Amino acid sequence: MTSADATAQREIQPVADRLKEVAAGATDENAWPIRQFDALAQAGVLRWGLPAELGGIEVSSREMLGGYIALSRACLTTAFILTQRNGACQRIANSPNAELRQRLLPRLAGNEIFATVGISHLTTSRQHLGVPAVRAIPTDAGFELSGEVPWVTGAPQAEFIVTGGTLPDGRQILAAVETSSPGVTVAAPVRLLALSASQTSAVILDRVVARSSDVVQPPTENVMRQGPNVSTGSLSTSALALGHALGAIDALDEHAGRRAELGEFATALRQEAIVLERELLDASSGDACGTPGGTNESLRARANSLVLRATQVLLAATKGAGFVAGSYAERAVREAMFFLVWSCPQPVVMANLRQLVRESSG
Repeated sequence: MTSADATAQREIQPVADRLKEVAAGATDENAWPIRQFDALAQAGVLRWGLPAELGGIEVSSREMLGGYIALSRACLTTAFILTQRNGACQRIANSPNAELRQRLLPRLAGNEIFATVGISHLTTSRQHLGVPAVRAIPTDAGFELSGEVPWVTGAPQAEFIVTGGTLPDGRQILAAVETSSPGVTVAAPVRLLALSASQTSAVILDRVVARSSDVVQPPTENVMRQGPNVSTGSLSTSALALGHALGAIDALDEHAGRRAELGEFATALRQEAIVLERELLDASSGDACGTPGGTNESLRARANSLVLRATQVLLAATKGAGFVAGSYAERAVREAMFFLVWSCPQPVVMANLRQLVRESSG
């Protein structure tokens, strides 16, 4: 563990504890978690993973995943928004566009601006339609973007959205689009089954100019394979599922302290979580066996399975009290459903569906 990693590890638990205290309030689309992000900024977490020379703190992938696990264990909404913000930051940090890095990264590290990503239409969302969701037309100034970006977390709060479009020849670009630019329309946040406070919206682009200085990745085939998190089954998504499962297991442990018959279930789930966490962190360090894609998808399927089972066991254990709207168990079950649809590649979907069908057919 590097000295930066050790510092990060000391910083993360106090902020996670603070997030847990206010997590219940981050539920509807009007409850943007500003206090939670202020706590992240004060603890230096928003600087993680950014270049030190631009105001960041360089931590390892292992420590970043450990942070995601701790934060999602406390407040899944905040941790989810953070991954989308960090996705934008990491794409910019890995851009060959030095001017863009210098212009945006110090402000992002200092929490002066908020950026997010709108990239699902380039990977898992709307790929079945056969036509690009966003078209990119080369111009003298750079590119002109038109279309709909379907899922943009925190769009109403963002100054910049890292998004992409497809050129007539099939190549794709990524650009940092300023939300105040002419032609950008941010729709009202969608009310979701859970995590509505993430203020996830569609963003309409109507001939929006992306200057050459705004380009994050120039035209290339499969632009999402350039830079970090090239797999839609990325380890950070699995880390959030695991963290949320651990939060449910913690709550189940509390009930087991009063009802001994629940102890065997809490113990079994925690042992499974411990093994999964070790393998997940090892994969981030390159210590896991198998191909990276297969490893990521296998871990994601297992994390999905664990979070679904852990939250449902908690609901069953809490009985009627857990079924009341606003209870932790009720919220945990709804939030667990998110992992069936968020950045979920088809092999993971199929693995989870097969498990659900096997369990239902018994």
